[in-house]
Amino acid sequence: MNTLIYTSALGLLCMLAEMANLRKLILPIAVAGLCVIFGLNITDWGKNTTYYHNMVLTDNFSVAFSGLLLMLGVFITLLAGNFYKNEESKISDYLAIIIFTLCGALALVSFGNMAMFFLGIEVLSISLYILAGSKKKDVRSNEAGMKYFLMGSFASGILLFGIALIYGETGSFDLGVISNYASATHPTVLFYAGAGMILISMLFKVSAAPFHFWAPDVYEGSPTLTTAMMATIAKIAAFAAFYRLFSHAFISVFPPYAWVFSAVTALTITVGNFTALNQDSFKRMLAFSGISHAGYLMLGIISLYGKTDNAIFFYSFAYGISSMAAFAIAIVVAMNLGSEKIEAFNGLGKRKPFLAAALTIAMLSMAGIPPLAGFFGKYYIFSEAIRNGHLWLTVLAVINSIVSVYYYLKVVLAMYTKESPETAFTLKPAYSFVIGFCILLLFLAGIFPGLLTGLL
Repeated sequence: MNTLIYTSALGLLCMLAEMANLRKLILPIAVAGLCVIFGLNITDWGKNTTYYHNMVLTDNFSVAFSGLLLMLGVFITLLAGNFYKNEESKISDYLAIIIFTLCGALALVSFGNMAMFFLGIEVLSISLYILAGSKKKDVRSNEAGMKYFLMGSFASGILLFGIALIYGETGSFDLGVISNYASATHPTVLFYAGAGMILISMLFKVSAAPFHFWAPDVYEGSPTLTTAMMATIAKIAAFAAFYRLFSHAFISVFPPYAWVFSAVTALTITVGNFTALNQDSFKRMLAFSGISHAGYLMLGIISLYGKTDNAIFFYSFAYGISSMAAFAIAIVVAMNLGSEKIEAFNGLGKRKPFLAAALTIAMLSMAGIPPLAGFFGKYYIFSEAIRNGHLWLTVLAVINSIVSVYYYLKVVLAMYTKESPETAFTLKPAYSFVIGFCILLLFLAGIFPGLLTGLL
């Protein structure tokens, strides 16, 4: 609870700092503030407390995911300083919105009540709508913001309708009350319809097929830093909420929807990987890659009876850190060469060996190559899926993982085997730090996976 309050206060402080003409201090204040909040969040480890009549929960699950989200938030904030260098007059607005996005994500990983769950999703989504369309003179950004807003609004409406049906059946928004009702009585069609509508909305939020159609266009048209937030903070928070919701409130009515989860998982993994094969835009390729990773995380959701929270957290960590490194490098390349195409990475191995090596490691981690964190992320998810009887889905996921190696290596080959004209190439210290730290984390989590696997 304190983590959420302090992060909200930091967002307000960023807005007030502009009024006090402290524009140059806003970025270091935001970074330092998030680092302090990260430390305070760790002090909640081992506590199992509730606040405001179970509206907010503090347990190891919320602390672990909050820590991951705060770390990603620090990375995003560090990158924002240079990313918005041409809009210094608005830097306080951008940082405040980024931090409020983080507030929504923190609410999503620590809710104990449907009302807080909905508030978290709306704070997260509305902030991202604004950031997606923040380039007012860029038609692609305008399209991305409008498309994300319209599709997100429909999904939120479906979610709210589903929550209303659940309330009409149980008379409560509290997850514990809903769970007790579902296990003690025989729910009516109203309850199953509400759970189904919530499921549809969550599948949209995590960009699972066939509700993924918005993601490629929105990812490609949005500013790259915003896309990085969508791919990391928003997706991880949504999956954490997805798991908490169905493992706490709907576990007893999960079996009737098992075939839906299985079909969606298989479709998401396959569509994401095979569509990514033919992309020539790096951001669009990462969008379809993100869809496939949503499918892998869905394997953890359909294995709820096996307590897969550790596997989901480890996979979220590996995917989030790999994506952050990849998007940071994409921002550097786009700023120097003015292109987000894969061909813009041609010859990067000669021009900037550090960036090329880092991107190679990030791509290999996403592909699940040992000894990187991505390998163990997939290993734990697949192991839990097999243990819970989803062998055919696991075999399909393994085959798709092999397919994904092709489009990840396409970027690597462009960097090391193709030539490009010599151009001036600058790399800011903040980007070097974020990229280097992400790569270090991928190696540490891959070599010492036990540091993360036993947390929850």
